[in-house]
Amino acid sequence: MRITDTAAIVTGGASGLGGATAQALAAKGARVFALDLAGGIEKAPKVDGVTYVETDVTDPEQVASAVEQAAGSGVPLRTVVNCAGIGPSARILSKKGTHDLNLFRKVIEVNLIGTFNVVTLAAEAIAKTEPLADDARGVIVNTASVAAFDGQIGQIAYSASKGGVVGMTLPAARDLASHGIRVATIAPGIVDTPMLATVSEEFRAGLAASVPFPKRLARPDEYAQLAVDIVEHDYLNGEVIRMDGSIRMAPR
Repeated sequence: MRITDTAAIVTGGASGLGGATAQALAAKGARVFALDLAGGIEKAPKVDGVTYVETDVTDPEQVASAVEQAAGSGVPLRTVVNCAGIGPSARILSKKGTHDLNLFRKVIEVNLIGTFNVVTLAAEAIAKTEPLADDARGVIVNTASVAAFDGQIGQIAYSASKGGVVGMTLPAARDLASHGIRVATIAPGIVDTPMLATVSEEFRAGLAASVPFPKRLARPDEYAQLAVDIVEHDYLNGEVIRMDGSIRMAPR
């Protein structure tokens, strides 16, 4: 699918995976609507072709408003990339007691329900666009994690949420096939994003050494490259793609 002269929505679009993807799509000629919270948008760089929209992905009204803005931009909404997410760590049982239920609920709400919310409302708008070749109308790319398959100690909530995103991929692709909308999921490994900015260089080096090849952390622009490839590859549908340097995470 051609990206030029289309609209795209990227959640978590102010930084990290979403920021890189927003910039990559804009460089391809899309009008990008980068959805994020106010705190993230305040720190986001100004990029030609990218409009930041303050949005909580768990709020149906806010997402519907953002989708309406993108769909009414004068070019058809064809692309959605879901990158918004959180990743707090906590064990089921620890010295502090049991896992906080509200924390578990929050992770599921943002990572899984938030993704579903955006998928549903954006798909409704994409389905109203004029079809292209093969009756195609658009594509949705979701973000899981290798934690969906190799969850580590302390990742019970995060792994459950990302496992849910993986599980949604095929049924979503099947549900939306009649509307000409493809759905795929990227499961990144260890990516050098702002979430790792607070750790020591020694710790980062240890993470990089655990990757079989190449022995380094992934870059956000590599995620963005894959997202763009999925959008442009018209026969890629219903698939979960690991982008992880062949890492399989150890228990800790």
